Amino acid sequence: MLSIVIMLPNDPKIIRIAQTSATQELSKNQKQFNNLIKRIEAQKQALLEWQETLPLYHQKVSSEYEVLWDAYNQQRVDLVYLLDRAHGDKAFTKSDKAKIRHILTELAEQLILEHGKDELKEVYNRHSEDDIDAAQEEADAMAADLMKSMMGGMFGVDIGDDIDASDISSPEKMREFLQKKMQEAQAEHAEKQRQAEEKRAQRKKTKKQLEKEAKQQQEEQNISQSIREVYRKLAGALHPDREPDAGERERKTKLMQRVNAAYEKKNLLELLELQLEAEQIDQEHLNTIAEDRLKYFIKILKEQARELDTEVFGYQMEFNRRMNRPPLARLNPKTVLMSLEMDIRSLRSDIGKLKDELKLFKNTPSLKAFLKSYKIPRRRTADDFDDFIGGFLHPDNF
Repeated sequence: MLSIVIMLPNDPKIIRIAQTSATQELSKNQKQFNNLIKRIEAQKQALLEWQETLPLYHQKVSSEYEVLWDAYNQQRVDLVYLLDRAHGDKAFTKSDKAKIRHILTELAEQLILEHGKDELKEVYNRHSEDDIDAAQEEADAMAADLMKSMMGGMFGVDIGDDIDASDISSPEKMREFLQKKMQEAQAEHAEKQRQAEEKRAQRKKTKKQLEKEAKQQQEEQNISQSIREVYRKLAGALHPDREPDAGERERKTKLMQRVNAAYEKKNLLELLELQLEAEQIDQEHLNTIAEDRLKYFIKILKEQARELDTEVFGYQMEFNRRMNRPPLARLNPKTVLMSLEMDIRSLRSDIGKLKDELKLFKNTPSLKAFLKSYKIPRRRTADDFDDFIGGFLHPDNF
């Protein structure tokens, strides 16, 4: 797959076959050509927006969101230490202390396992029947099993029993591990295909098979030739070494650099746009492209459209993962930035509430009042822990 980087000129030329008075209606191929151009231009714009959004997103995450998360987690660490001190206070009953122990260990475990607050391990181990390192190993083993199941079910990748917890200790490492395994699986599949093709090649081919292969080869040559002809016309007209005027030579040098880049990527649309810009073709030329040539142009444009679709889809998948959304959920750059801004506002609000509640918890009667109404749940999953701690810290509980 080609990695496409979009650079739109200030005044792009529009590629489109127009209906004229001489033609009652555009042909099927002409309509398909126009539709593909429209689709490609829309995807180019979408990709440009994603590429512009990415640095803005990373800058805002590093300068605001991560700073706020660090502050929020530090306050939660302070809460663990506050509860630890309260547990040793004789003012609290045995029932109170059981509730404190439950809240403390739940919060400490999350901070240790999910946010690397290893300084809480000693506190956790004193109040829990389990050792946190053993809990970490169990969590890693469960994650490894989940990873095996996910890769087998979603991606068809068999990783056997050689997965290590360190390979999936973060989303980034998990993605790298998955990509590595998928590449290995693809390489194995390609090798099997190669071997199968070799076996097929050893068998005598029928006349029909030979004719089909010859037709495919001719099609590929014609497609390649279609791009090459556009490139040659541009290269012949824009070659800077043949231009005596210094200013014009500089202009042609820049154009030729764009021509070479477009040809290397097999970007037919950009080559046609450059032909318009260099005044090698005009609207009349576009309107009268021969049907056989149009067929090859359409095949090239279809491939270009698929590559752009893949690029845009990749951005959507990545941000859906970051935002804990379904992988195939529709997403656009504006939604990403708006969602991040909402998360930042929410985090600021949570930090403010937690500051006030930490002050309140330092007052023994206020903490006892909360513990009196608090009930230890029979069982709690990691998914609803955030809801639990949010309710635990809500001012209405006091």
